Amino acid sequence: MTTEVPQYRRLDAPATPPAAPPATLVTTYDTVTTAARHGLETVDILRLRRACGAVRQSADGASIVFLVPAGTALGWHLPGTTCTPGATLPPPTDPRWIMPPSGPGPLARPTDSWVLRSALCEAASTLAAGGLGPF
Repeated sequence: MTTEVPQYRRLDAPATPPAAPPATLVTTYDTVTTAARHGLETVDILRLRRACGAVRQSADGASIVFLVPAGTALGWHLPGTTCTPGATLPPPTDPRWIMPPSGPGPLARPTDSWVLRSALCEAASTLAAGGLGPF
C-alpha cells in the first residue's frame, strides 16, 4: 500500500491581469454635470420616482455626471450645472458608476432631461432648506 501525497496541478495564471476595456466615446448621449452633494440628492429623488438613468462620478469624485439624450446641450440652461455634447462611457464594471448602464455594450438608459431638470431644482431646494446650499 502506498501513501503518496496527492499531486495538485498548478493552474497557469496569466502574468498580468487583463486590461479593462477603454472608455468609449458615445455621441448618442449628452452629459449633465453638477456638484457631488447636489448630484447625489438628485439621484435619490430620481430613484424614488423610478426615473434614474445611468449616472457616474467624475474621475476626481467632486461631481456627478448624468447621461441625457443627445441634443440636450443645445437648450440646457440651469445654474450650477453644465451640459456637454457627447459622453465618454467607462466600462459597466467601473466603480465610478452610481447607476451603471444596463444592457450590452456601451448602451445605457439616459435620464429624461426635463425630469432631470425638475429633480435638480427639487434637490437644490431641499439642500437649501437644510442649510447645505447654495453650492
